Amino acid sequence: MSKTSNQLSAELLQAFADTHYIVNYEAPFAMHIGQPCSELKALMDKHNVLSAAFITAWNPFSQNLHPKENQARQDQLKVNLKRRGLICIDGIGKHPNNNWPGEASVLVLGLDLEAAKSLARRYEQHAFVWASGDGVPELIKP
Repeated sequence: MSKTSNQLSAELLQAFADTHYIVNYEAPFAMHIGQPCSELKALMDKHNVLSAAFITAWNPFSQNLHPKENQARQDQLKVNLKRRGLICIDGIGKHPNNNWPGEASVLVLGLDLEAAKSLARRYEQHAFVWASGDGVPELIKP
């Protein structure tokens, strides 16, 4: 698959669907694609936002980078988000059974869908997790 392809393999889509998207909040919680997440909904309600994105800058287009390079990319993403004044909570995306290492991520409260797509493109991600006010995470391709 080429880096610029919009078509993701069935295997990669399944891996994204099976991944646990863990938010390191006061009481950590996991989000799962297509399943209501009461903790996410409560967090969104608490901060009076209608959307949230869970995004990473790690491993652009699923190419495994050195951890130091990944961390530098993630730090840059977080600086970008904080400059916008957005509420960010660290997390990790981790598949429960494959050998792919967990990817440091961030849950961004109040980030609208188009802005999240733009960030995902900027940080060369195949997809990210987004939820509207109902608190049901969905996989979005930018």
